[in-house]
Formats: sequence, structure tokens, C-alpha cells
Amino acid sequence: MIASPDWRGKRFAVLGLARSGVATVRALLAGGAEVVAWDSDAAKREALSPSPRVRGEGQSEAVSLVAAPLPTSLRSATLSPQAGRGSLSFADPESIDLTGFDGLVVSPGVPLNRHPVAAKARAAGIPIIGDIELFAQARAALPPHKVVGITGTNGKSTTTALIHHILQTAGIPSLMGGNIGLPILAQEPLPEGGVYVLELSSYQIDLTYSLDCDVAVLLNITPDHLDRYDGFAGYAASKARLFAMQSPGRNAVVDVVSAANYEVLSSSPGLVASFIEDVLDFKPIRAGEQQNWPSLQGPHNLLNAQAAIEVCDILGVDIKTIRSALTSFTGLPHRMERIATRNGVTFVNDSKATNPESTAPALAAFDRIHWIVGGKAKGADLDACRPHFGHVARAFTIGDAGPLFASLLRDTMPVEEAGTLAAAVARAAAQAQPGDTVLLSPACASFDQFRDFEQRGDAFRAAVEALR
Repeated sequence: MIASPDWRGKRFAVLGLARSGVATVRALLAGGAEVVAWDSDAAKREALSPSPRVRGEGQSEAVSLVAAPLPTSLRSATLSPQAGRGSLSFADPESIDLTGFDGLVVSPGVPLNRHPVAAKARAAGIPIIGDIELFAQARAALPPHKVVGITGTNGKSTTTALIHHILQTAGIPSLMGGNIGLPILAQEPLPEGGVYVLELSSYQIDLTYSLDCDVAVLLNITPDHLDRYDGFAGYAASKARLFAMQSPGRNAVVDVVSAANYEVLSSSPGLVASFIEDVLDFKPIRAGEQQNWPSLQGPHNLLNAQAAIEVCDILGVDIKTIRSALTSFTGLPHRMERIATRNGVTFVNDSKATNPESTAPALAAFDRIHWIVGGKAKGADLDACRPHFGHVARAFTIGDAGPLFASLLRDTMPVEEAGTLAAAVARAAAQAQPGDTVLLSPACASFDQFRDFEQRGDAFRAAVEALR
């Protein structure tokens, strides 16, 4: 494993050259490492290399990125005068001998349970890590700081952004990173007293071994990503590893169900644990104040807010500042985002709701809903949403799951198989009355019709703006 951010004499293979991969390569080069990088997309290789020539798969071409301009937290963490003198070459890790490498750094999207390069690295005894692990190993050289790690199936991004917003409101230097915003290695280090707020997916936790969070948060665990794990128990165990990395005396903020049913703290003795559901029992803030938080509506956002309140209280933010920040928080795109109000009808973009468990709270948040649902289904039911079906005036199904969901819903509500998102918006808008909500909360992935949930949400906005 890497011992320090001075990586002279170390060799790393980096697989995947999207944003976090590029930041990782440049951080390693700034520390003096020898880096062999690869992405199957030649354009990404060419964008990283200052040389216009990138050879074919299995061949390597040494280049230099000594003058790479991207600032990274590890650049200032590297104390050696040789920093920035690493070397870069391009070759597919599957086609080269990994013997002697100090680590294989992969994108969280690489399925470790079935990708051949993972098996090859394990056979060679090479650690498989991610950019969060590199950040964790650089912490000792950064100005004194704290780290908050947030995981869970649903609500991670909103809670991460809310904690960051509260800290900023309090005048505490903070950065967001991990699974949100810029890669953490692509950001300048915080001054002394700063707080790094990291959204962490289970995939990122799987690639991390030494991230000792000052405060670790688990919002919830519901079935998701089961193609990557040995059943639901394996998925829950991945989340629990965030706490297993903490030192005794650190703080853990967890939901009651995960603590009781999945024993996420069982291998983490000595942590100071608090439960999200109990937070407002011991704080001056009360649940009734949620009506004053326009971007935090719905029961799920109350729990997200409670987690953020507890974290920021632990970090020393006064309750008056927390209360003010809850009111001024503007939310994130594609997460219960109010797009427009037309003729008394509110249009809400909740495209990030990619499973029924994340859609259920959105259905609970509004009284009379024209629900746009469907896409690439992650399961064969909508049972998690059923308790809130009484709020739905009519459903409009779209995408691959449209026919299945229509058959599931017809016994409980009027349903139209709209097929496309644009058609669903037009039909919903034509039938909605003043006071109603047209809600895109698909309970599905987007990949049948869109590149990702962001593109789907943008298409929803465009369809609303196109209404006459």
C-alpha cells in the first residue's frame, strides 16, 4: 500500500480516465510516481496526453505531464523537490505484467466482482484502490482538518450538499468531493480547520482502506446494486466498512434500522454513535420547522436534515446558524427540484429517484400528483411506493418499464402509457388542475432512453418549458 504522498519510485496502473481518473493520474505524477494509464476511449487518452500520438491497445508510449496545470490537494502535500516529475505511459492493464506495481487505481464503475483486470491484480498481489484511498493516505501531509463521510442508498447527495452549505454559512472552510462535484484530488487543499465533506458510494468504499472519518454517516440501506455483491448482506457489509475504518472515539451517525437490522457498527467498537431518527428529540430545532425549508420537503428530506444537523452540531456549528442554513439551502438539481409553476400547477424534477425506495418519499411530499414513472427497472415491483398511492391522481408510464408498471398500477389509480417523457409531460400538464403537482420521479434508471439521470432531468425541464 502507498505509505505517503511522496510517490517517487512507485508504479501505479490507472484504469478509467474520466474526471476522477484524470485527477488521480495528475496527483500521482505530482508525487513523482510512474503511471501507466488506460481508457478504452482513445479520445480520453489523447485528452490527457500532451502528445498527439497514442498507440494502440497493448502498446505503451511514454509521455511527460510535468507541466500539467491541474491543481491538486496532493501537489501541495508533496514535500519533495522532485514533485511533479513522474512519468506517464499508456497501456491496458489487462495486457501488461502487473508484477511489481504498487497499486491498481480503478474507477468505482469497474465491477470488481467480474472484471478480469481485478482478478489479474489480485493474482499478482497488487492492491486495488480508488482516488478516495489516495486522498486518505495524503491526509497526514495536509493542514489539520476533519473529514465527514456520508453513505447510504438514498439521500447522500442532498445530505452532503446540505452539510457543506451549513459549514459555509458558519464560515468554516469546506469542500465537497467523492461522488459529488469535482474529484477530491482535483481540488486545492483546505486551510487549517477545514472540513472535507465526502459523498461515498458503496463502490468507492470498496476501494478504500484507510479513510478514518471524524464523522461517518449512514442514512439508510435498501436493496440496490445487487449485481455487484453477494446478495443484500454483501451490500450492507460494504456500507459498514466506512465505520470499520474509524478509530475509537470518532463519531458515527446512523439510521436506527441499519444499526439494528444490519449490525453496521458491530465491527466498530469505541465509536460515539447517534441515531438520525432521535436527533430532533435533543435539539432546539423541531420537525414542524420543516415548512420553513423550501428545498427540504418530504419525510426523506426531514431525515436528511436531521443527519446534517447532528453532523454540524458535532463539528461545533451553533443551532442558530444551522437553522438559518436550513432555510437558505437551495437544493440540488434533479432531486425534488421545483422547475416551474404554470397555471397553479407545480412541476417537480426528481429524476435522481432511480429506485422505488427513493421515489416513495417524493410521493409522500405532495397531496395530488400526476406521476411520471418508468425507465430501466431495477426490480419487478413498486411495493415501496404503495403506501403513498393515495396521493397519485394519475400515473404516466414511460420507457422499458412502462408496460410492466402500467399493469402494476391500474388496479389502484388511472394510468396512461405515455411511452416518452415529452409525451408524459404534455399529457400530465393537460389534465392537472391548480394546486396539483406534475412529478417526474421515475423509480428507475435512465439508461433505456437517456445517457444518465441528469440528461433525463434536463429533458423534463425542456418539456416543461416547451408547454404552451
